[in-house]
Amino acid sequence: MSIAERYGAELHAALRTRRTVPPLIARDPALTVDDAYAISLDFLARRTREGERVIGKKIGVTSKAVQDMLGVHQPDFGFLTDRMWIEGDIDIAATGLIQPRAEAEIAFILRDALKGPGVTAADVMAATESIAPCFEIVDSRIDEWKIGIVDTVADNASCGVFVLGEARADPREHDMPALHVTVTKNGAPLSEGYGHAVQGDPAAAVAWLANTLGRYGVTLEAGDVILSGSLVPLAPAVAGDQFEMTLEGVGSCTARFV
Repeated sequence: MSIAERYGAELHAALRTRRTVPPLIARDPALTVDDAYAISLDFLARRTREGERVIGKKIGVTSKAVQDMLGVHQPDFGFLTDRMWIEGDIDIAATGLIQPRAEAEIAFILRDALKGPGVTAADVMAATESIAPCFEIVDSRIDEWKIGIVDTVADNASCGVFVLGEARADPREHDMPALHVTVTKNGAPLSEGYGHAVQGDPAAAVAWLANTLGRYGVTLEAGDVILSGSLVPLAPAVAGDQFEMTLEGVGSCTARFV
């Protein structure tokens, strides 16, 4: 069994049994980021063999606030499947979440495919059908979120599930770096941020994703949902919590946990 198969199987079992595992890099210090992406692809393959369907991609660890919280100082990426898109309340147990955290993001819904290298922020804007307010509920199958870049990459960029607000907007009608988000938790102000928190421009973050995926032979497909990275610090969530975000000039999104 290869390294990718061994750790991919372990992370898949952790997801299905809602338990965590010790950090991979602590047990195998020779693991590289390329090894981690191979593990991630094996983890994904196990999910798709069970019937899950890839519907998009996500960028992780893009903002300084999140990098400082996690101690990971470079972006990564993961895959979104149809079972990760939640409409309605988020049942923590039923969705396999272990130690969830909520983060407010801008989702891009693509009209046209994008494949790197050479993709620019302008290309992303031209290829985007619409943007939407979004909560990504990140989660980690690694003990106590003790992650480095190898651990989070291997663990599908620490992705759990995501919720899209109903609003859709044309990104070309907005100054993406200046888009302002406010977040409340259980009715109380929690955080706020701007589009420029994500690599200076959310469209630039999506271009980074297209170019990085291109090196692995992966395309951002027409119709994909792309989560561009958190505009605010991550906030722990437990059953009974309700998060609200408002993306100024676009719309709102709610994440309720049960």
